[in-house]
Amino acid sequence: MIVTETTRLIVRNWTDGDRPLFHEINTDPEVMAFFPYRRSRDEADALMDIMRERIRDTGYGFYALELKESGEPIGFCGINRTALDPYLPTGTVEIGWRLARRFWGGGLVTEAASELLRFGFEVRKLEEIVSFAVPANGRSTAVMERIGMKRRPERDFSHPRVPDTHPHLKPHVVYTLTREEWRAAASRQA
Repeated sequence: MIVTETTRLIVRNWTDGDRPLFHEINTDPEVMAFFPYRRSRDEADALMDIMRERIRDTGYGFYALELKESGEPIGFCGINRTALDPYLPTGTVEIGWRLARRFWGGGLVTEAASELLRFGFEVRKLEEIVSFAVPANGRSTAVMERIGMKRRPERDFSHPRVPDTHPHLKPHVVYTLTREEWRAAASRQA
């Protein structure tokens, strides 16, 4: 199932052929530097199955990214319903991403995320999309800023699912973009 495309990428659901890449990004210490855990192959496979089913059933999720030129999977980017009450109420839609390290620095996440904002606002008719990260995760917050999201310090929170054994990973900064803000920025670029 292809969700959308960009100049260089196909944004699609996961396939069994993506399992090695999905395991790679879930075990790489640099990719996962701001997450409190790494996943075994079985855990990564189980999570990928959940993600694939969610995309199939709802159309929302963290979609696989594939290079058009080679057909190679490189990571994921998606819009996903989240529930972190009371910080992000049930039904809030987040945008998030993760790439294999060898694909960092080429603007691929920015390209995918920009298209998924368009998809979320134009196709899904969402009113707001949020993103959040550990403050030290400068790579992710830089993407949030490049795609036009705005920092909302009043919405920052301590992530309830991060274990107390990793206190430095609990604080999260929040960025948001509304459909109206996105439309205004798109009209200025036209």
